[in-house]
Amino acid sequence: MSMRALISVSDKTGIVELAQALHSLGVSLISTGGTAKLLAEQGLPVTEVAEVTAFPEMLDGRVKTLHPKVHGGLLARRDVPEHMAALKTHGIDTIDLLIVNLYPFEATVAQPGCTLDDAIENIDIGGPAMVRSAAKNWKDVAVLTDASQYAGVIDELKTSGKVSDATRFALSVAAFNRISNYDGAISDYLSSITFDAAAAVPTRSEYPAQANGRFVKLQDLRYGENPHQTAAFYRDLHPAPGSLVTAKQLQGKELSYNNIADADAAWECVKSFDVPACVIVKHANPCGVAVGKDASEAYSKAFQTDPTSAFGGIIALNRVLDGAGALAISKQFVEVLMAPGYTPEALEVFKAKANVRVLEIALPTGGPTAWDKGLNLTDIKRVGSGLLMQSADNHVLTRADLKVVTKLQPTEQQLDDLMFAWTVAKFVKSNAIVFCKDGMTMGVGAGQMSRLDSARIASIKAGHAQLSLQGTAVASDAFFPFRDGLDVVVNAGASCVIQPGGSMRDQEVIDAADERGVVMVTTGVRHFRH
Repeated sequence: MSMRALISVSDKTGIVELAQALHSLGVSLISTGGTAKLLAEQGLPVTEVAEVTAFPEMLDGRVKTLHPKVHGGLLARRDVPEHMAALKTHGIDTIDLLIVNLYPFEATVAQPGCTLDDAIENIDIGGPAMVRSAAKNWKDVAVLTDASQYAGVIDELKTSGKVSDATRFALSVAAFNRISNYDGAISDYLSSITFDAAAAVPTRSEYPAQANGRFVKLQDLRYGENPHQTAAFYRDLHPAPGSLVTAKQLQGKELSYNNIADADAAWECVKSFDVPACVIVKHANPCGVAVGKDASEAYSKAFQTDPTSAFGGIIALNRVLDGAGALAISKQFVEVLMAPGYTPEALEVFKAKANVRVLEIALPTGGPTAWDKGLNLTDIKRVGSGLLMQSADNHVLTRADLKVVTKLQPTEQQLDDLMFAWTVAKFVKSNAIVFCKDGMTMGVGAGQMSRLDSARIASIKAGHAQLSLQGTAVASDAFFPFRDGLDVVVNAGASCVIQPGGSMRDQEVIDAADERGVVMVTTGVRHFRH
């Protein structure tokens, strides 16, 4: 008995070529509505589902495949005599291949003018029902839910006359994943709506009443944050260009959980600079950040901030690395190196350092949206039996946002250093105090319970690195609640300070800055990072 294929697709990409290949292999074609019309126009012999079911399509096509002659043909187990006898009794033929993709619900609700009626009309019922039937009966039926699967199935049919067990199972898993994602998207959309019969376009909450996270596993990891923990690495269904999950590993050992977490911190920071920059991260904090004329100079400056912490660190560059820069970096112990590209000479240098994980990540294309910039829209933190969700901290400060609150005005150089320091502070764990000068971090104090202690630690680390803090710019990720925090950074050598402002004692802190003869600018924005 020849094989039978039922084809019912919303997205017609590659469907004619698939149907032609199936026909040439002797597979009988059954189809619905628009798909049947398209195949018939191509001269392919096709039987409409309405002929198979002896029941016309109705309710504007809402009911066409929801029929025992379709689902019986998909669900019947070929190895169960009672199933096959039931098919014979009721005149039902088996269906061996199902090719279905669903109404474009996700694309529809992504349109800004989408109405509730538009969304409801694009909820597929018959498609998911058929996919579930075929996927459940994977031992006998191959279900194709994406055009990327067509070529592989045709190759198997040409080679062996059947679809292998392994492929049918993989197709079943992909089908159930697709249905899960589809239903999740419907739940996300509908549970975000505040119903208003009078509204042409419904009001949607930024956070749906039910959140349905959908991620694809990239790899299992050897262990988690510590060796007694297990771990795996997942990506979004549709990752933004220029994000860490798009990285291509060119060489080195397998990435660990901590490598990935630190690499993300470094990559997100280095992406925020428009000029050549280098970020060195250790234990989730930047320990050295600098800009320069090229990747090599930026690295050299960043390394000077804290050579001790840079040992075994994660290095991110936002420009192609050349041979000279690679030679400089290869002199230190580095766990992970990231850049948008490498010259052949640079790659040759690291061949001698086989354990170094070298990643190539294309920079995002840029544009108005977070997606264009390769940024997350939301951040998620796990808490006991729950999640905290927030919009990601994608705020970008411009010079026009700055408010000079002291009598002393900043010079152009000070403004450059203040903007640089502020950019770095955004990626340092709170409480964060960052000293900078000439496009280079001079001291970084991170993660302390007291802002005073963060400032003192930054000074101590600068001393260990034999860096002078005289004339530096200082960024504080949140306001100074008292003047003592300002006094500590000025005593260390700061000549100008950037901070959010907004404290009840702002005037006391501003008066202290005037008294000490330093510049202070406020941003009106804080950057806690926990």
